[in-house]
Amino acid sequence: MKKVTATGKTVEEAIQSALQQLQATRDMVTYHILEEPSKGFFGLIGVRDAKVEVILQEQPKENESASAVTAEESSVSEPVPEPEATVSFLDEESAEAPKQATKVDAIRQGKAFLEEVLTTMGLKVEVEEQKQDDNPVFNIKGSGLGLIIGRRGQTLDSLQYLVNVVANRHADRRVRIVLDAENYREKRKEALEQLADRMAGQAAKTRKPVRLEPMNPAERKIIHSRLQKHPKVETFSEGTEPYRRVVIALKR
Repeated sequence: MKKVTATGKTVEEAIQSALQQLQATRDMVTYHILEEPSKGFFGLIGVRDAKVEVILQEQPKENESASAVTAEESSVSEPVPEPEATVSFLDEESAEAPKQATKVDAIRQGKAFLEEVLTTMGLKVEVEEQKQDDNPVFNIKGSGLGLIIGRRGQTLDSLQYLVNVVANRHADRRVRIVLDAENYREKRKEALEQLADRMAGQAAKTRKPVRLEPMNPAERKIIHSRLQKHPKVETFSEGTEPYRRVVIALKR
């Protein structure tokens, strides 16, 4: 008896992979599902392929009777239908239309999703709920925050985007949730304002435009706001996302 173990994004894909290895057709094998596929969070965290064990059945010899062949065929397991996917925060479809969530429900769902993602990442942190300009802020406290923040806050921004997708999926009105980690947002704002002041001085001194590194819209807004009333320079943005940047130039 010959058998192989194969994987795929779906059970069917794993079975087809095994059939190719065995050089067999579907009616010549039986199979067992070893692991069901998992979509994970937003297709990013906890993704798992399906795994199956496919067994090649012994084929009847030419001199065997028709009844023996029939008996052999009857032993072949019928394909087991794939179980319905478990409904998660980000499933595209559900069995019935969900009710619209209130603002409080939306914030609760966003926080629950964030806490589950952080647990999946193996981080021992706490999520403290605060308010800023009437917007909810989830401030993450604990160790290993560098992993959450990422280079120039890129990971934190991506995680904030996911949390808002989950929170607003069924909300009756949009909620804007801000993610922070040990006051990173305020520290980054101060650093950008200092950068704006230095580069404005350089542009005024050299009388040449200064182009800053690419930034996201929120960070570009900090630069524009800081230099909005500067007596000698003006700012504008150029380029396309995600490479759009601020240019500081002498006023015309």
